[in-house]
Amino acid sequence: MRNVTIDTVTDAVIDSLGRHGEISPRQREIMTSLLKHLHGFCRDVKLQHHEFLQACDYLARAGQVCDDKRQEFILLGDILGVEVLVDMLSNPIDGSESESTVLGPFYRENPPVLPKGASTVQKHFEDEETVLVEGYVTDTEGKPLAGVTLDIWEDAPNGLYENHDPDQPEYNLRGRFETDEEGHFVLRAVRPVPYPIPDNETAGELIRYMGHHPNRPGHLHFILAKDGYRTLVSQVFDADSPWLDEDSVFAVKNSLVATFEKGRPGDDTDLYVRFDFTLRPHAEEQRLAAE
Repeated sequence: MRNVTIDTVTDAVIDSLGRHGEISPRQREIMTSLLKHLHGFCRDVKLQHHEFLQACDYLARAGQVCDDKRQEFILLGDILGVEVLVDMLSNPIDGSESESTVLGPFYRENPPVLPKGASTVQKHFEDEETVLVEGYVTDTEGKPLAGVTLDIWEDAPNGLYENHDPDQPEYNLRGRFETDEEGHFVLRAVRPVPYPIPDNETAGELIRYMGHHPNRPGHLHFILAKDGYRTLVSQVFDADSPWLDEDSVFAVKNSLVATFEKGRPGDDTDLYVRFDFTLRPHAEEQRLAAE
C-alpha cells in the first residue's frame, strides 16, 4: 500500500505484521489490538505532533529514572490502574482462594530468612507501633499447608521503604518466613503507615496531569509460594488507615482489609492482627484453564 492515508494507515501497519519475519499467533493478537487501540486513541483526541514529541520525551525521561531501586514504568502502570487490571486478568478468582493484588515497585529479592515469631524490625522509630502478625495458610479444601514461604515487606513509620531511605539498614522491615505443620505463621513488625508513592519524577507529572493524589493506605506486602500451588502476591490493608477508598494505585480489595487490634498479653507488641490465606492448587488452576 504505497499511498497511506488517515483512513488506511492502521490497516497498512496491521497488514505488515509477519510479512518479513515469522511471528506467533499471540504476537499477532497483541500487536493487532495494540495498533487498533493506539491509532484509535490518536484519532479520538486528534493528537498533535508537538504532543507526540512531548510523549516521546516523557517516556525517555521515565526510562532514565529506572534503576535497581526504582522501576518508574511499574509506577506509571500503577497510577493508570494497569497493573491491578493485569493482575486480575492473570489471577482470576474462582472459589475460596485469597485475592491477589499488585506487586508494586518496592519488592526486593532474597530477604533475610527469619525464624517463626521473629521481628523484621532492625531500626526503631519514636512514633512506631509494633504489631504481631499471624495467620494460617490452607488449600481450597481447608487443609493446612506446611512449608509455605512468605516474603513480607512494608514501609517504615516515616513512610519510606528501606531501599528508598539511606538511613535504614539493608532489608529493614523485610523477611522470609515459613508455615509450620499446621499452616501457621507468626512474625513481629510495625504498623504500616500511609505514604505517597514517589512523585518527584515522571510518576508525579502523571499524577498531577490526572488531577489525582499520590497517597496509599497503610499495608503489608506478602508473597506466598509453595510447590504445587499458585504463587500469591497480595497485600493486607489496615482497616483504620486513611486513603482506603482513594488508593492512588487502585489496589484495595475488601477481602484484603484487616483490623489491627490491641496487643494481647504475651505478644510483646502494641498491636495484633490476624490474616489467613488460601492457596489454589495448580491442578485446580489447570482444570479451570481447560474449561
